[in-house]
Parts: sequence; C-alpha cells; structure tokens
Amino acid sequence: MSTQASPTQANPTQADPTQTTNAPGERHAPRFLDGVGLIAGREITMRLRSKAFLWSTAVLMLAVLASVVLGSIFGAQETTTKVAVVAGASAVVDDNPALEPVAASDQDEAERMLRAGDVDAIVAPAASEPLGITVYGLDSPPDSVVSALSVEPTVELLEPAATDPTLAYLVAFGFGLVFFMSAITFGSTIAQSVVEEKQTRIVEILLSTVSARALLTGKVIGNSVMAMAQILAIAVLAILGLIVTGQRVLLGGLGGSVVWFVVFFAVGFVMLAALFAATAAMVSRAEDIGSVTTPVTMLVMIPYFLVVFFNDDPTVLTIMSYVPFSAPVGMPMRVFLGDAQWWEPFVSLAILLATAALAVWIGERIYRNSLLRTGPRVKLAEALQG
Repeated sequence: MSTQASPTQANPTQADPTQTTNAPGERHAPRFLDGVGLIAGREITMRLRSKAFLWSTAVLMLAVLASVVLGSIFGAQETTTKVAVVAGASAVVDDNPALEPVAASDQDEAERMLRAGDVDAIVAPAASEPLGITVYGLDSPPDSVVSALSVEPTVELLEPAATDPTLAYLVAFGFGLVFFMSAITFGSTIAQSVVEEKQTRIVEILLSTVSARALLTGKVIGNSVMAMAQILAIAVLAILGLIVTGQRVLLGGLGGSVVWFVVFFAVGFVMLAALFAATAAMVSRAEDIGSVTTPVTMLVMIPYFLVVFFNDDPTVLTIMSYVPFSAPVGMPMRVFLGDAQWWEPFVSLAILLATAALAVWIGERIYRNSLLRTGPRVKLAEALQG
C-alpha cells in the first residue's frame, strides 16, 4: 500500500503558504506604535541636542528663580525711618515698627542730629498739641514719619472679594504667559521641523519606514513631552523657591487650579501642535511658515490677552472656560477664583477633548495630503480633499 506525500513533505525546502517567512535582509515597516515611539524619540533627542533649546530653557528657569529670590528680598526689607526722640515722647515711637528711635537728651541735641543727617525727623513732646507730640523736619515735611504716627480707622467691606485682586492678576498672568510661551515656542519648532524635512527630502525617507499618521503622532507626542517637562521643571523650581524663601502665602489656594491647568494644558497643547504641523505641511519654504501658521498663532494669543485684561470679569471668564482654545486658561482661573461649580471643569474638559480629537483628525488629513507636495503653497481645500 503506497501513500502520497504532501507537497511540503515531498519538498522540505518549500515554504508553507500559511506561514510568513522573512527573506534574508528583508525589511518590514514597523507597527504603528513602534513608528510613533521611533519618531517621538527622534524629536526628543533633537530637542535635547539643540543648544538653542537648552539655553532658552536655562535662561527661563534662571529668570523664574531670580524673580522668586528678588521678590523675597524686596518683600523682606522693612524700610524704617530714624527719628530723634526727645525725652517724654518715647512712648509714642517705641512700639512703632516703621520708626527707629534715637534718644536725644533735649531739643537742641535733636536738632543737631537732624542737621547732621543722622536722623530724618524729630519727635518731641508738646503739651499743647492734641496728640501730645510735635514732629519736626529739616527742609520738607517728614511724610513717612507722619504716616507712621497716624491713626488708621477701622475699615469694613460690605462685599469683600474672595481673592486678593493683585494675587488674582498675577495668577491669571502666569497661566496665560505659560500657555502662550509654550504653545508658541514648541508650535513654531514643530512647524520649522516639518518644513525642513520637506526641503531636505528627509520626509521621503521617513515615509518609507513609517506612515504619515505615525510621523505626525510621533512629532506631536515628542514635542508635547518636552513642553510638559519644561513646564513641570519651571513649576517645581518656582514652588521650591517660594517655600525656601518663606513665601508660602502665595501658594495658598493654587493647588486645585494648578492641577486643572496641567490637565487642560496637556490636551490643549496636543490640539495646537497637530494644527501647527498640519498648516506647516502646506508650504515648502521656511519663509512661508508665518503665513500659514498665523491663524493658529492667533488662537493662542487671544486667550492670553483676554485673561490678562479681563481676569476680573466673570462673564468673559465663563465664556473662555467653555471655548476649547481658551479653556486651558479660563477654566483653571475660575477654579482658582472659586467661581466654577464642581462639574464645570469636567464638562469643559469633555468639550476640549472632543475638539482636540477633531482637530487631530483634520490635521492628520491635511498633513498626509500635503507632506509630499512641493512647490507652491497647497490650498486648504485641496489638502482636505487629498
């Protein structure tokens, strides 16, 4: 009885069509996640090797540290005024922290000290005066001494503000400036990188290894990681500086708003980074980057100016907190002021996430359809249609 061998048994060297084999030296495109990781790592490495990026980060961190230290120095300085105190008037000056008393035995000695410049004024007893003292100056009224000796009335507010207006302005300015500077800096870096890759034809080599979607995603993730790392480093440095210099009062009430700012910033930056990359892919020359990225830049600048000039307007802040491009600044500011209900940040974040997803989808389509087209600027309609 004879048996018929199967083709694979008859020819052991013949490959089974159900199994995939790789020929020696054959290269296969990496999976999507592998491609994203490859591009993101490349973007991070390029930023870390960039002397301009490192120097700008170092200068920015030094500026933040210097502002914290100088604020502590100037805040700790208590300006005191030296006054010659004639016997009998010491009880009025001794407990005053704004005045530094210098004892004088009589009026003549006090006048000699004033004329010599050893003191700024004289405080002498005067029985005929309502307060029982008289303040003498040399050639101009000693206003600082008069203010220190003045009796301040009790002040009560019918509708006191929940937050110090000066502190609220500083917080609004800080949120707006951080978001504005990071988005502009890293957005411009992404746009410049896209155009350089088109000019040098490097993009053709990259697309032979990874897809356009993986290339865009890697760029966005890589630069987002660097932006978040820079902001977190600056925030940690500022917080440590405030704690070490004893300015803990400035940290009060900032915890929740800072957390929400970080969350909103991460989502908002991804949205803007995708738009910067997509618009830059529509041109082939570095000189044309500004013309195509201007609309995206305006979306970053408008929230900055609004939060700086209208940080005390609840209506403007409420509208800003629900508009996706201004929510990363508007909603954390409302959380800091205590004007937002507990559910409002979650609703605003959901709107921002949906808008970011739509922006990334549109950006990926523009990026994919424009990346290999050189020469004149690609029109938006053509980039969307492919």
